[in-house]
This record gives sequence, C-alpha cells and structure tokens, in this order.
Amino acid sequence: MSLNLTVRESSGVSVIEIAGRLTLGEGGTRLKDEIRRLIVEGKKRILLNLAGLTYMDSAGLGLLVGAYATVSRDGGHIKMSNVTSRVKDLLLITKLYTVFEVHEDEPAALASFAVPVG
Repeated sequence: MSLNLTVRESSGVSVIEIAGRLTLGEGGTRLKDEIRRLIVEGKKRILLNLAGLTYMDSAGLGLLVGAYATVSRDGGHIKMSNVTSRVKDLLLITKLYTVFEVHEDEPAALASFAVPVG
C-alpha cells in the first residue's frame, strides 16, 4: 500500500491524515510538499493523524523530523495523534517521543492547540 494523504481543516488546525507506508520515495516527497504548501499558505498549526499509518522506516522517521524542523523554524506547531504502538515504540527507541507532542486521539490534539504555548 502506498502513502495516502488527506488534508482538511478542523478548528483552525490543518489536519493531515496519513495512511499507508511512510518511506523514502514518492509518498515521503508528497508529505514534505504538502507541509511546505501549508506553511506558504500561512497555516502554521498542523496535526499529523497517524491512525492509518501501517509502516514507517528510518527514512519516514527522518521525514517527520524534517517536517517538525520546517514547521518550527517558521514559527508553527506540529503535533501527532493516533500514533500506533509500532510508531510509538520507534519514537521511544530514538528518543524522539520527547521532541514531538503526541496525543492519544485527534480531539485531544485539537484541544491542545487552543492552549497558549508558553
């Protein structure tokens, strides 16, 4: 299964639903391009809903780190929701779980954007 992206707005947050495999190649490039497009449009509150993510390799992890850096550099915030146990384990092993703001589900993640950042 290739990577499928669905982008929608919810409560002023750009939600990117990621389904399939996040690996080096076309899918990863599409995710990177989509995040850049949102930033150019001035949308700096981005939620990655990973409920449909079935597989991610080290290149996919690198894409998420790059997305985090891009959004943060431009003064935005990127968060994750519905992280599968496999992806959570990968984030824990690489110590990136403390870098990303991860929420159990989409409603909790959306609510966190309403809380002023420090």
